[in-house]
Amino acid sequence: MSTTFDDADFPAYTMGRAADMIGVTPAFLRSLGAAGLIEPERSLGGHRRYSRHQLQLALRARQLLDEGIQIGAACRIVTLEDRLAAAHRRIVELGGVLTSDDDADIPTQTHPDIAKTQYYRAP
Repeated sequence: MSTTFDDADFPAYTMGRAADMIGVTPAFLRSLGAAGLIEPERSLGGHRRYSRHQLQLALRARQLLDEGIQIGAACRIVTLEDRLAAAHRRIVELGGVLTSDDDADIPTQTHPDIAKTQYYRAP
């Protein structure tokens, strides 16, 4: 039997609990909301409620910030990673097969011309 707590998108966690779970401050969660990465549900009393999926996104953003990436860029990266993961799940649901070339954790090879430091021909 499935419950709403099995749903990764169910807003089950208060701001304080959510912050404790992933080791951040409530202010950090609010800043991610202001940056547009996560939009928590609101209880009838107006309190923020976060889902497990939102906490996963917040944790990934925290990791990127710890690596020195600015919050706007970190939020964009997390959003794109999340969309790619959703697209991969959809491909598999539709009967498609993902190969190792589709693994987003493995960087794609840069075209050799891009790696050259000479951008124009010398006279």
